Amino acid sequence: MSDMKITLPGSETVTLTGQTIDKLIRAGDGDAALLYLYILKTHGQKTSSEAAIALDKSKGWIASAMAVLSRLGLVHLDDNDDKGVSPAESKALPEEPRKYTEDEVKQEIINGSDFSVVVDETQRRLGKILSPDDLLRLFGIYDYLRLPPEVIMQLITHCIKESHTSGDGRTPSIRYIEKAAYTWEREGLFTLEKAEEYLKKLEARKSIRGQIKRAMQIRDRELAETEKRFVDGWIEMGFGPEEIAIAYDRTITNTGERALPYMDSIIKKWHNKGLLTVSQIMEKDSRQKRNTSGVYGRTGTQKHGDPSQKEMERMQRLLNKIKEE
Repeated sequence: MSDMKITLPGSETVTLTGQTIDKLIRAGDGDAALLYLYILKTHGQKTSSEAAIALDKSKGWIASAMAVLSRLGLVHLDDNDDKGVSPAESKALPEEPRKYTEDEVKQEIINGSDFSVVVDETQRRLGKILSPDDLLRLFGIYDYLRLPPEVIMQLITHCIKESHTSGDGRTPSIRYIEKAAYTWEREGLFTLEKAEEYLKKLEARKSIRGQIKRAMQIRDRELAETEKRFVDGWIEMGFGPEEIAIAYDRTITNTGERALPYMDSIIKKWHNKGLLTVSQIMEKDSRQKRNTSGVYGRTGTQKHGDPSQKEMERMQRLLNKIKEE
């Protein structure tokens, strides 16, 4: 692949090497590609805060995209490092999370700021005294991520609930809460209203996941992370448990196992064709299969019985069974 020159309005141009383009394509991360174009366009002279404003993104989003670019070797922090990007461009890297000291955090608590209330309430909810490292991480959530105290409390309540429903019954660590806080910051959850709306969506997705899990005949365990990624992708495409049950049935019939890539290919084919409901799938996808296999003649006249009706009845029995569970 040759180098690509992008001509911008006016006299500006941005040049991407073929190697860089290949790296960005293989990464498959649109966020990283967008940030990289911004870095090139601004010649690396903007701070992460300026980049966040220009792209209408959060600092967490910038940090996440930068992590991808850094892993690809397209940006770096060390001006003396000579790999793939100029020192000028490296100035556009996001700010590192500030390193707080224990004295700073103690003074914040002594001063009686909102953070002292956050500490007291966190210790009460977790049922333990926070360690110095815990306090540093909690202060980072409060001061660096800028999550309001009431949102932090909502976050902690959510993490406790998640931990209890996961089966281990353990109290979540501050490190676990910190990881979730970065997700909330990237999602822009800076008000209780937005946090509550986000949690409702999570609950709805969890409910659909449970139904899909049953449709895939998984009853004795939770979905593995790989399975969750596939399932979430299908939900994002607009499919529910009934449609996925049909894909699962066809996968088992054709492969003899729960082959997720095969199942994913079926569902993506439906999505590309705009077949999003059971009736659409049974009508159009099944009909195409019959025409291809020769069950119908060239004129579309049925030759042997009505396999579509039989398949519909069999699938209806399967769907009814799923609903009853």
